Amino acid sequence: LDNEEETAAANCPRTCLGELLSISDLECSLCIRMFFEPVTTPCGHTFCKECLERCLDHRPNCPLCKQSLREYLKAGSYNPTVLLQDIMLATFPAQLAERRELHRTEMEELSNLTKNIPIFVCTMSFPGIACPLHVFEPRYRLMIRRCQETGTRRFGMCIYENGKSFADYGCMLEIRQIEVLADGRSLVDTIGRRRFRVLRRGHRDGYNTADIEYLEDKKVAGEELQELQCLHESTYRLAQRFCEHGDLVSRHILMQHGPLPEKEQDIQASADGPTWCWWLISILPLDPSYQLSLFSTTSLRARLTQLQRILAALLQQPP
Repeated sequence: LDNEEETAAANCPRTCLGELLSISDLECSLCIRMFFEPVTTPCGHTFCKECLERCLDHRPNCPLCKQSLREYLKAGSYNPTVLLQDIMLATFPAQLAERRELHRTEMEELSNLTKNIPIFVCTMSFPGIACPLHVFEPRYRLMIRRCQETGTRRFGMCIYENGKSFADYGCMLEIRQIEVLADGRSLVDTIGRRRFRVLRRGHRDGYNTADIEYLEDKKVAGEELQELQCLHESTYRLAQRFCEHGDLVSRHILMQHGPLPEKEQDIQASADGPTWCWWLISILPLDPSYQLSLFSTTSLRARLTQLQRILAALLQQPP
């Protein structure tokens, strides 16, 4: 072959592909959009990675032929279909770039930590306190996966409240570690970060969302600060007594939650106040509605005063 024939042979595959394929040939059958991060199942069907994951959240079968994908799900690895990615890049580069930009925009929207943040409706959680979770519902599997993909690794936790779907106050949780089980469930280790107040409720793909504003304790100074420090010291001493001389149930709780955290040097350093207060609120035998009232106050003095009364009452009870 001379040079002209070599050039024609090299360009032939690209020319042929462009003539033989249309955008509809490269669409995911689940989202009806151009493939994004395509993966192919053992039964030979191809989907967007995110679309397949969402289907497997509900049942471990191929969405098209219904063949079992339990072993595929158990492996937990979705390798991209490289040949298909190369074909899309060669034949429809502009459309592929547009599809990637659409995904990037969606991820940016999901990364906002004050607008439409995902809400896990389950239990009370507190700043600085660990909150282990067992995630098995499809909507929460999707929510946790998105928190990972966006890089925020954060979502809100609220308790259920009649008539509102979830309470007006909650805590932002940060994912520290995830252990994905063979059937798609996961054990998620999280820790509380910031308190927030719900401004507006919403929904996204089955789970709750909210627009929020973060809470911050009111700062004090001068004589008021000195009085607050004295109150803090006396309440902490009561907490130590409770941990050392509490009843059998209290000691069992301490074995599960660990020792009382150390005092912070600056009691106003954190927007949410001393961590040991939240640790104490989380282990005391309090009704969730009362925990929520302590949680929502932005006065450290009010929170310490209530804790002091509760501890004094508990320490006066006979064993």
